[in-house]
Amino acid sequence: MNQLKQAPLDVVIMAAGKGTRMKSKLPKVLHRLAGRALLQHVVDRAGDLAARRVVVITGHGAAEVEAALKKSRDESSGFDLEFVRQEPQLGTGHAVQQTVPVLPDDGVVVILSGDVPLTQADTLRDLITACNGSHLALLTIDFADPTGYGRIVRSSTGGVQAIVEHKDATPAQHAIQEVYSGIMAVPSKLLKPWLARLDNKNAQGEFYLTDVVKFAVADGVLVVAHKIKDPLQVAGINSPVQLAELERAHQLRRADALMVQGVRLADPARFDVRGELSCGQDVEIDVNCIFEGEVVLGEGVKIGANCIIAHARIDAGAVIHPFTHIDGGSSNAKDQIVVGAGALVGPFARLRPGAKLGEQVHIGNFVEVKNSTLANGAKANHLAYVGDSVLGERVNFGAGSITANYDGANKHKTVIERDVHIGSNCVLIAPVTIGAGGTVGGGSTITKDTAPGVLTVARTKQVSLSNWARPAKKQ
Repeated sequence: MNQLKQAPLDVVIMAAGKGTRMKSKLPKVLHRLAGRALLQHVVDRAGDLAARRVVVITGHGAAEVEAALKKSRDESSGFDLEFVRQEPQLGTGHAVQQTVPVLPDDGVVVILSGDVPLTQADTLRDLITACNGSHLALLTIDFADPTGYGRIVRSSTGGVQAIVEHKDATPAQHAIQEVYSGIMAVPSKLLKPWLARLDNKNAQGEFYLTDVVKFAVADGVLVVAHKIKDPLQVAGINSPVQLAELERAHQLRRADALMVQGVRLADPARFDVRGELSCGQDVEIDVNCIFEGEVVLGEGVKIGANCIIAHARIDAGAVIHPFTHIDGGSSNAKDQIVVGAGALVGPFARLRPGAKLGEQVHIGNFVEVKNSTLANGAKANHLAYVGDSVLGERVNFGAGSITANYDGANKHKTVIERDVHIGSNCVLIAPVTIGAGGTVGGGSTITKDTAPGVLTVARTKQVSLSNWARPAKKQ
């Protein structure tokens, strides 16, 4: 049986650097790309690889970094998460030395960088395959301008002999275009003794992890390079400019993938996915739209310009008009927003956690819906608030009307049964039920349940006073 399938996988992530060029109080690895911390992207890849253990090396801002990862920890990921600290920071080799006490001897170790967020799981699987449980495998790439990167030095027969850091390279070595990405796979039982042999006799006075290559060669261990062509997968972040460039490149790649599936994007350069977006056939998305969390767009859905949609399912044929904000808060069933088939939402509408809209529901401009269910054909077209409510089929909720669901301490429920018409500028003070087929006259404040089919009006009698003068402004 292949050794790779038998060897447990342990992932080490270097996340101790200060990131001075970010010019931020926030640790570099916590800056966000596509809505997630750089470090979280890397941890997620470890989950994709079915790692046994993930060891994160922290240093600068260690407490903040560790707290952020613990907070976002997905217990279903299946790996043990551990932290070790590198204090002070004396180089990449010194960083990985801190993991020796917590790394078992029976595994393959994959070493990643917390500021390199877009390495794909398939690439890492290929690297692990190249390691084969017995080799030192390096992820490499050719750069036209390799400045700053460690060069891959090969023998006359093509075998990897060493990695030479840029500051230690000779003029001839500077001309080498194949560089080390900072990612390697190596059996733990080989790595540990090599780490013990590291020294800092180099131009930067640091302990280089890359020196393990010369130890492997000296010990007769095969060093293999898995070379890729995709620079995004090895791109690191050192400045806000680089972060913005990688964000755009990443988003454009996601946009291209969606368009290949048939999604029509008005402008791929003005499109952001900060989570997972799934689209059916003939989906159209206008400019400046942001998708967060888990979003599913059904067949023929149309999204207008400048919409924000998070944690939502929008069913076939629904239209979300421009400037609409849909935010389910989370992807659990209770909070996730559902927009039924053929529904119309917006412009300038807001759907908050727990909004469930049936088929052909209309939610118009400046209407807010929270934790409420609207059955098929219900409408709230103008300037309204519906909170903690159940609206039956074909309810017409008038302009300027609200459900007053909060008494200052607790939330209460409003039930509006099928075919009810609520006039303009009404206040329904929960808990209250409006019976099926009933009508509430405009301007009414309703505090008691109403019977089915009746007209209910609750407002003071109109009075007109003659010979009345407005107060005059004092001189």
